[in-house]
Amino acid sequence: MRVMFYLADMGGSGRARAALAAAAGLAARGHSMLIACCDGSQLEQRARDAQLETIVINRPASVSGSTLDLRRLLREREVDVVIVGTEREQLIVSSAMRLAGRGAVLRRVPPFTGLTLHRGGRLAVRIARSGILVTSQRELQDLDAGGWPIPPAVVPIGIDTSSYDDVSTITREALDVPLSGVLIACSYDVSGRYQIPVMFRTLALLATRRVRVHVIVLGPASDDDELRMHASALGVGHLVTFLGDRADHLSVMRAADVGWVVSSGDAGAFACLDFMALRQPVIAPRSPLTQHYVADGITGVLLSSTDPSYTASDIAAFLSAPERREAMGNAARARAQREFSESLMLDGFEHAVTAAGDRTAWTTK
Repeated sequence: MRVMFYLADMGGSGRARAALAAAAGLAARGHSMLIACCDGSQLEQRARDAQLETIVINRPASVSGSTLDLRRLLREREVDVVIVGTEREQLIVSSAMRLAGRGAVLRRVPPFTGLTLHRGGRLAVRIARSGILVTSQRELQDLDAGGWPIPPAVVPIGIDTSSYDDVSTITREALDVPLSGVLIACSYDVSGRYQIPVMFRTLALLATRRVRVHVIVLGPASDDDELRMHASALGVGHLVTFLGDRADHLSVMRAADVGWVVSSGDAGAFACLDFMALRQPVIAPRSPLTQHYVADGITGVLLSSTDPSYTASDIAAFLSAPERREAMGNAARARAQREFSESLMLDGFEHAVTAAGDRTAWTTK
């Protein structure tokens, strides 16, 4: 089976991380894998470092131009299944599949984001054999998959918890943060821009209660000047260190006592699992995504209200109980290992691509 992941964005997104982990895992299971990504993207370099076959695509190209280039590639490489993540990608790949006379397209939906098809997506479903991948049974139950030729499949996000045991710890001195008090690591990407202000306002209230706490914010766009100005405007600029997107993000997370997740989609899911694998209890706003990964009161604290006064009260009690935090961290690690293993993710991908790669069903009527 020859499978391609097609990603036409430049960033080192959670979606790119999922694609890289799946491609490496499926390659180890004997599948022939290709990653099509933008020239100079983080994914390109990471895929090459992982010794995965990489194809450079030109993101600014038109849909028609990208389709023609891809048609030749699909024929030359005899690709059976392509996994995409956006409507534009689905339209390009489906058109190329139709012209090449081969293959199936799987649209992977980020965790708990829902799927809305616009004109391009509806056209893509008609012109190529297509299916949907979701990350949980709950999403599958809520999904309207009418008209999709390939039955939808569940492909959970998973991690190899044993790989986190070798993650080194960065000292607080190296991070230039206070040597005492509770250190919180906040995993951020642009999807968290509406949630991180709640954290800033909560910090302001914690400071009035004399709770000794400092936050390090890391991840794509986490060193944006607007975030710094927002924190300063609320009087907590001195309580927050903005680190940006770092290659050693796991080592930074390990240096903290608690993890705070504000992002959503793939980035939010991986942030929850990263903290859990590192034995860090998780603080996060209550949502379908965080409820799926975090057991409230057992592996972390889910905040039900966006009112900072209620949030601060819950967190102050949590932060003042180190033994409780340690127990939650251990429970988080056990939960990640038991329920969100990388092998379960690879099983899901393998089942999905095997079903989609049925050559007798490629012809679209």
